[in-house]
Amino acid sequence: MRAKLGTATAERISRSHAQAPRLSALRGENQEPVASGLDRLIHERMRLGIVSALAANPSLTFNELKALLRTTDGNLSVHARKLEEATYISCTKMLDGRLPKTRYRLTAAGRRAFERYLDHMESLIRAAREK
Repeated sequence: MRAKLGTATAERISRSHAQAPRLSALRGENQEPVASGLDRLIHERMRLGIVSALAANPSLTFNELKALLRTTDGNLSVHARKLEEATYISCTKMLDGRLPKTRYRLTAAGRRAFERYLDHMESLIRAAREK
């Protein structure tokens, strides 16, 4: 292959294939678990913030979450959609006068997943302290 494509081209292809797992990990796809039982969907920083905020509040609007997490519209909407697709949160869209308002709630499945996540993190902390 190197003879036909040239060394520089073959090296670029090799590097891009080596980066593929890292890029898929950033997208939340095909990841190996960090530790057995750890929910990778919740473990990502922004999604953990969303789930934690909703666990502490009955519901929050998009703007309340955005301000609380100090993030952008696009970043929040992408991560919220991932959690919604996993049925960890529910999204209700309504009008407040003429203004659209999006409200999020943690679902029962989301609360159970968050509790499992917290239990797992607590066991990792205990194990680390025992060493």
